[in-house]
Amino acid sequence: MTEQRITARKNPLIQQVRRLLTSRKDREAEGLFVADGTKLLQEAVKWWDGLETVILTDGVEAALPEYVRVVRVPGDVMEYVSPMKSPQGALFICRLPGEEAFQPKPGMLLLDGLQDPGNLGTVLRTADALNVPVALLEGCADPFSHKVVRSSMGAVFRMPIPRITWAAAKEAFGEKNIPVAVTALSDRAKDIREADIGTMAVVIGSEGQGVRREILAEAQAELIIPMNSRCESLNAAVAATIVMWQMQK
Repeated sequence: MTEQRITARKNPLIQQVRRLLTSRKDREAEGLFVADGTKLLQEAVKWWDGLETVILTDGVEAALPEYVRVVRVPGDVMEYVSPMKSPQGALFICRLPGEEAFQPKPGMLLLDGLQDPGNLGTVLRTADALNVPVALLEGCADPFSHKVVRSSMGAVFRMPIPRITWAAAKEAFGEKNIPVAVTALSDRAKDIREADIGTMAVVIGSEGQGVRREILAEAQAELIIPMNSRCESLNAAVAATIVMWQMQK
């Protein structure tokens, strides 16, 4: 394996990495995304076929496939390009996956407008651990932003993450006779402990707005997570975790 060395911050590769880190539009246009950290690099090597380029700080080593392009940079260049305050010394570029085919399944989690990268990454990490399939509806954060990749602890490399409109998802679940439920704070909502949610698809709404009214109106069931009456709501990632845990029962 040969290595290239870059010392200039204005090098085209370094500038490309900066664009990919900050712009979803550029990631989608180029079909590439960037992640950071030695642990995530190990996960990408193990699970992701689309690893293309690895940028390492001098002195940092990594076991890599022969086909991967390796670039060495001094510490100041890594600090310039890395999104981390204290870089681990590894950045890497991967190809985005092709469009994931949507396969409606009972016990599936649908995320509606989940915009916080940390929450989305946490949900994906938990779903991977519990083997719960997840699909993203409109308005969700980019699952291949570096913040989501990092907070998922590499789950994005190990599981399919299809994106689909609510209209298409509703039709697909209807064809399979899989009821769709929503988490909601309403008098009609049923305690999740009393519902057979493993046979359903369950929608988790956004952090600020909850599930969209359109989905609330068209879902077959409403579910509520019982909690202390003095508490109004749960963090979206926490709510999703509780739902996924209950799906296993």
